[in-house]
Amino acid sequence: MSVNVESVPRDQAEKLRQLMAGREERRPRLLGRPGQLLAEPEKAPRTRVLTVASGKGGVGKTNLVVNLGIALAQRGLRVGILDADLGLANIDIVLGMVPPYNLVHVLRGEKALTEIMVRGPEGVQVFAGGSGVYELANVAQWHLDRFIAGLRELDGEMDICLIDTGAGVGRQVMSFVDAAQEAVIITTPEPTAVTDAYGLVKMLSLHNQEATVRIVVNMVESQAEGKAVFERLRAVSHRFLGLDIEYLGSVERDGVVAKAVRDQRPFMISNPHSRAAQAIQRLADVLTARPPARPQGLGGIFQKMLRLSR
Repeated sequence: MSVNVESVPRDQAEKLRQLMAGREERRPRLLGRPGQLLAEPEKAPRTRVLTVASGKGGVGKTNLVVNLGIALAQRGLRVGILDADLGLANIDIVLGMVPPYNLVHVLRGEKALTEIMVRGPEGVQVFAGGSGVYELANVAQWHLDRFIAGLRELDGEMDICLIDTGAGVGRQVMSFVDAAQEAVIITTPEPTAVTDAYGLVKMLSLHNQEATVRIVVNMVESQAEGKAVFERLRAVSHRFLGLDIEYLGSVERDGVVAKAVRDQRPFMISNPHSRAAQAIQRLADVLTARPPARPQGLGGIFQKMLRLSR
């Protein structure tokens, strides 16, 4: 439907012009040959993307992602969580939710990205990934164009998105880590967890030296223990990989965490004054204090994944 702004009173016409201009500015444009991926408007807003990974399972990664997302939302940020753990997708379990749709439905053209979002605590938007995340390289180009365009529309609707990847250094995990602008690696003080975290840092150093890499040490007995674990990891990463990693923080072992998982109610909601919740708040403080100058954007990370896979 078109609107003749000349037939509208002057003040209302000006508002209509501004609204239409805003829509045009956010609309993706095609560049080059037909079939090429949609190009991003130069000044379009971008979502800050945090890719969260771990060298091994059992380190509390998913639980940390959920509660960190809630802490960020409590700061007034519009937060999304994308569950990209193909083998053990359990964001929905931690939150007590059952998302009816995932990215597979989007890639098939059955649903729009906004239609697969499920609203969680504090307004956190959850996107179930399923196998759709890893089927991107096998779908038709026009599906990819539409998918990337949809992601860029969401860039204007979310301030930050946490991507919960799987554990280990398999192809599925590394597809996200290799494309990440900001990677958060979760470990525990256990020697095997630290060794596997170093393995993930090593793989990242080989394929994505531009990424900002931050470490979280989970399930520590004290903050001092967490800092000591990080310092050992930092020393070997600098010496053998030439990579400088950053300390995001530590989360102390707390009985409320296991209870929250059993109750399917995040401890940031059920026990906001617990030691674990206070530690998560500190992580959120560090993250909000160190934003990138130009966030990668949801469209950016997925387009880079596609480029690296070809």
